Amino acid sequence: MSINIKVDAHTHTNCSDHAFGTIWENMRVAAERGLELVCMTNHTRPMPDSPHNWHFTTMHELPEYIEGVRLLKGCESNVLNKRGEISLEPSLLERAQVVVASIHQPCYEDRAMIDHTETWLNVLKNPYVDILGHSGDSRCPYDIDKVARAARDAGKCIEINNHTYSVRPQKSIENCRKIAEKCKEVGCGIVVSSDAHTPWDVGNFSSALKMLEEIDFPEELIMNLSAEKFIGFLRASGKNI
Repeated sequence: MSINIKVDAHTHTNCSDHAFGTIWENMRVAAERGLELVCMTNHTRPMPDSPHNWHFTTMHELPEYIEGVRLLKGCESNVLNKRGEISLEPSLLERAQVVVASIHQPCYEDRAMIDHTETWLNVLKNPYVDILGHSGDSRCPYDIDKVARAARDAGKCIEINNHTYSVRPQKSIENCRKIAEKCKEVGCGIVVSSDAHTPWDVGNFSSALKMLEEIDFPEELIMNLSAEKFIGFLRASGKNI
């Protein structure tokens, strides 16, 4: 099986200080690599490198297509606590075409907990959240079976994050496989994302795809195979795209 992903659902521009590409540079690489759609999902406050909230109020001024590739303007919001609260006010979340919710250590109040299942189950209740971001992070373990079943029932996706393979502990890589295997078992949708922080990584899913191919992951559960499928997923969750 050879999986061909046409949508990168999680990327950063240099509006997030620890990323290095402009939106134009990212989209140029996306076009060169044959992508149909890219989501710009810069960090929200209080992540130290996040742009001012004005970024999220003005991003609608960007065109719908850049270099012939569709652009969705979203965010990667921080999970703040075990109550599942995320770090962008509802008026701005409403503007976001896609919302990735991720635990980042500098922003998360409850990182000392042994089990973070409650956190993710509460995040899944948030109507603005579409994708659970890089939840395989080994610093925040959770009951994968419970969360995968809850995500399936809520119509949300769990991300398989290619960036994890280069920046997170080995245990996180093992967790990505366990998450994918559980999603396959229970029928939970996933997205495969680059989490690119440079233009050269936009559309890079190589390590994640290698793992998915090894476990014969069903393509019908990959929600970002094409722009049409991904937009259909977002519309089913109530997004006006």
